[in-house]
Amino acid sequence: MYSVSPLPLLFFAALPVAKTVQSLFGPFVEIIKALNLPNWLVHWGHPGNMAVVLFAMGGYGTYLGFRIRFSDDVEEKAMAKDLHPKLLAGMFFFFALGATGGVTSLLTSDKPIFESPHAVTGLVGLSLLTIQTVLPALFEGNPGLRNIHGLLGSGIMALFLVHAALGLQLGLSY
Repeated sequence: MYSVSPLPLLFFAALPVAKTVQSLFGPFVEIIKALNLPNWLVHWGHPGNMAVVLFAMGGYGTYLGFRIRFSDDVEEKAMAKDLHPKLLAGMFFFFALGATGGVTSLLTSDKPIFESPHAVTGLVGLSLLTIQTVLPALFEGNPGLRNIHGLLGSGIMALFLVHAALGLQLGLSY
């Protein structure tokens, strides 16, 4: 895990974006600090919630995607086609929302944001999920995009598994 270089993100962190995010989150971080929540909750709340989203929503959503592609059962395929986009849209929503929890956790612990490989994989993952969300709208005009959608989705899930491992490493580092 240490072979992933945070250098690209260090450049990003040097931009005013990190300071802007810190200032936007400042009042909320002060509220969290004032609540005197248990340290373990502030420290491990984000990873706990995101692990549930990754494995429950992402894992089952990925399984459904494979059922859409490979099932011969018409009824199962119809159920998967209905639930797959809803479940993974929920995953995308909770990952985007969860990023705010991660930033809050770091700022509450007086740690820098956007300076870890975990932050890099999170930003890349959310960007790829955005592209992934658009692809189904283009299926009708280009059925070959279904293959790209499946490969990209599998790649995104692999990236988020790496992201989870990097997050665990980050969490254990302080």
